Amino acid sequence: MNNAKNIRNGLMLLLGLAFSSCSIGGLDLQKDYKYEKKELDPRLYKSARQYLEDRGTSPLKAGDTVFKYMKLGLDYAGIDLGEYEKSGRTFIFLHNDAIRVLDDKTKIPKSGMWFDIPVIMKDVNGQPIKDVDGIKYKTRPATKWSDYSKETVKNYFLYLIIQGEYGFDNAVTTNTTMQTLLPPNRVAAKDESLLSYIVTKAQPKPGSMAASRAILWDAVGSPGFDPEGKINMKITYTDGTPLVINDLVPDRSAGQIATNGPVHVFGATVWPFRYSYFD
Repeated sequence: MNNAKNIRNGLMLLLGLAFSSCSIGGLDLQKDYKYEKKELDPRLYKSARQYLEDRGTSPLKAGDTVFKYMKLGLDYAGIDLGEYEKSGRTFIFLHNDAIRVLDDKTKIPKSGMWFDIPVIMKDVNGQPIKDVDGIKYKTRPATKWSDYSKETVKNYFLYLIIQGEYGFDNAVTTNTTMQTLLPPNRVAAKDESLLSYIVTKAQPKPGSMAASRAILWDAVGSPGFDPEGKINMKITYTDGTPLVINDLVPDRSAGQIATNGPVHVFGATVWPFRYSYFD
């Protein structure tokens, strides 16, 4: 009995010494901490154009080039960056990952727009090469913007500038349809990439209750771009409450506010149409 008592007293002494040593060593067991609630400021204090350029090909901070390939695409297409200084718009920005993510070994895109919208392979005479099934065309991932025509790239980026402001202050859980700078009835260049074979529609599929997430290809050829140049956006109350474009892709970082309108950054392929289905 005495042995058990001695062991217990010894343990209590050791614990006491341990706690004392923490205090002696300058480590308090518990310190009062005054919590100060701080909210992240979504304002950029600069125009959308300046934000793009500061993180593009000539970054404000060394190595911060997350919009490099977006800037290169705009330059290639010849789009006036003054469009990103105009007010009353919503700007969809593309993180580099939305355009191309390279395979570590091959250095060929394995995801992003350049992978999801591959270019059609041509023979020595410039004619599209058919696959073994005789229906589909052989394709490869794009490796540079010039693999697409300037007109296609221009139309693509025009689709990413929305007329009117849309953000967390007015987003709802059902699709809001808005006009982009892309004019109606624009068509992707024939036999250039698989974009020119994507079936696109201006209205949801009749009788379909759920949003269509399908992307359908037609061997004959289709517009590729939204027939009306319109875009759908909504908010989904999941992790991070992301904004979703065309029921297909959630944002990477949304709700940033430039001096001339909201900026939403996406890190995966943004498809330039609302609906895709066969009649």
